[in-house]
Amino acid sequence: MCLKGLSRQAASQQANMPPKKKTKKTTKKNPEKNESDLEAKYRRSTLDVAILQDHIAFQCESVLKVQSDRIDLRRRVRDTEQKLQHERQDHRDVNSDLSRQYKTMQTELTNKVKRMDEEVSQLKEELVLCQQELRKEKREREQVEREKDATIADLQHKLDNMETDYEKILHETLDGLTSRLSVARQGWEHKSTTLHQNYKELLSESGLNALHI
Repeated sequence: MCLKGLSRQAASQQANMPPKKKTKKTTKKNPEKNESDLEAKYRRSTLDVAILQDHIAFQCESVLKVQSDRIDLRRRVRDTEQKLQHERQDHRDVNSDLSRQYKTMQTELTNKVKRMDEEVSQLKEELVLCQQELRKEKREREQVEREKDATIADLQHKLDNMETDYEKILHETLDGLTSRLSVARQGWEHKSTTLHQNYKELLSESGLNALHI
């Protein structure tokens, strides 16, 4: 296909070449000169054919190189398109995965916030109950403290009264014992005097002097 095209190109170039000038015919023909001209034309034609063949070969090589470069370029473009398509697909996959992860994280965060709100609400309720219980315990403790203080004051008052009563009883008992001891002493003294007098009289009746004994 390349040789035919180049042949047509060479034929076209030859057709476009200016016509050669015709030499004047001589009346007398020289066979040797004609033969020499023919050989020269043949050599020129052979040289032209060789040059044309070289040119055709070069053009074929150029065409083949262009075709090879075009095929390689198409292959590279196709590979680039496939790579770009893969990258686009990877990008879509990454975007899809990131979107899915974002939605999952958003859902988890929403659920976590909801649970935390519920926990906060429950803790607030528990705090209110604890505060109420604390106030109740404080009131009860204050009531117990007041009752304890009142009981201690009453016991202290009773103790003071008991001490007063005990002191009174003790004084009365001591006064009674002192009075009894005084009466007993007087009785003992009277008995002792009587016994002493009787003893002296008895000694005197016996002829003895109590001072000498």
